[in-house]
Amino acid sequence: MNKSELVESMADAAAVSKAAAEKALTGLLDAVTKALKTGDKVTLVGFGTFSVTKRAARQGRNPQTGKAIKIPARKVARFKPGSKLADAVK
Repeated sequence: MNKSELVESMADAAAVSKAAAEKALTGLLDAVTKALKTGDKVTLVGFGTFSVTKRAARQGRNPQTGKAIKIPARKVARFKPGSKLADAVK
């Protein structure tokens, strides 16, 4: 499912226009992004939790040359599904 299909599904479920559903989705995505940028967690009970974790620096290997390279530490976004979502996917 891509963004336009998700917007259409949201519009049908909420009985609103596609424009309103797209605004709502964009607002949600912006709010989650802003919270993660500041290091906060976003928890949607039953759905899951978005968070930021630190990935340590590590050694890697260039697949073309086989040469060892250093991969720097960085922050990454994570999603942990909630119990209702996990049960629905089973």
